[in-house]
Amino acid sequence: MTLSRSPPGPSLSAVEVSTPADVRGLSAEQLAQAYYVTQAQHARRTADRVQALWRELDRRDLTGAWESLVGPQVVQAVTAGQLAAASGADPYTAAVVAADGEVSQPSGRVRPAAFAGRAADGRSLESLLYLPVITTKRSLAAGLDDIEAMMRGLHQLLRMAASEVADAGRSAAGTSIAGNRTIQGYIRVVNPPACARCIILAGKEYGWNRGFQRHPRCDCVHMPATLIARNRHHRGAFSPKAYFAGLSRQEQDRIFTAAGAQAIRDGARISSVVNARRGMSTVDAYGRRVRATTEGTTRRGAFFQQERARAIAAGQVPRSGRGFRLMTPRLLPEEIYRLAGSRAEAIAMLHRFGYLI
Repeated sequence: MTLSRSPPGPSLSAVEVSTPADVRGLSAEQLAQAYYVTQAQHARRTADRVQALWRELDRRDLTGAWESLVGPQVVQAVTAGQLAAASGADPYTAAVVAADGEVSQPSGRVRPAAFAGRAADGRSLESLLYLPVITTKRSLAAGLDDIEAMMRGLHQLLRMAASEVADAGRSAAGTSIAGNRTIQGYIRVVNPPACARCIILAGKEYGWNRGFQRHPRCDCVHMPATLIARNRHHRGAFSPKAYFAGLSRQEQDRIFTAAGAQAIRDGARISSVVNARRGMSTVDAYGRRVRATTEGTTRRGAFFQQERARAIAAGQVPRSGRGFRLMTPRLLPEEIYRLAGSRAEAIAMLHRFGYLI
């Protein structure tokens, strides 16, 4: 991580709501990408400011230096970043509605200050942002040298600062969506670099009252959507398949594992490959130890339903499916490739275990 000095961040009172001078001609998709870039800039500026402040800590008295000088300024910097991120919510929503040719019907305005000054989990920023000092102290007590201990605390602080700013922007965007009657929901926009769990959610549509699920350092953002627009031209605009195809083979293998990426290249559903890893286990089956998953094997799971239909077609259970019990472990893609004797057999097994339809 590059350590670079940056100018002091804006104070809470200095942040102003800003909108692009002219967004005419931009599609909703382009506006969503531009909004992501703006939010990322807010997070980056905040992280730069926090990094500069961390250098002011006196290693001989970490707590004293934090409480008397550095800590309050770090909290102020993150608060300002949150306020800046939240301030763009209403202009963004209005711009997307206009791009869709609709009339915006806001029931009120987002109050940016309501999303600043506290952590996303509800605790005070003072409490959250002090944790890197504790991490640094523990690292020193464990025998790490000063530089390594301070770097460990800094990395944690930078992650926290960037995440809190991004979360404030997302929460404000969600509020703007809920408060605008023209908007019926939102589409999840995934921005690179993204993890496998986020990629399978690319382009997924949610109702206006669905919370935005994210992990620390998640880069995904909302794209507000009207009902008409969703049916007309946004469907599939941000698809997992398109994201996967845009990656190099090396990146595909890194994000999805070599076997998982190969299964996707062979035509397997990306969501099936990624979700399968949630219930991984090693079991005895087919006369050997194999890697399997419990994903999709519950009564409502796709693999369970597929196997029950197979049993009904074979006359093993009545047409009602009553009495069916799933006895076949669902193999993971890498296990399929290990066991398959040919490409054709591998593809047949990908169909058999529900990765291809």
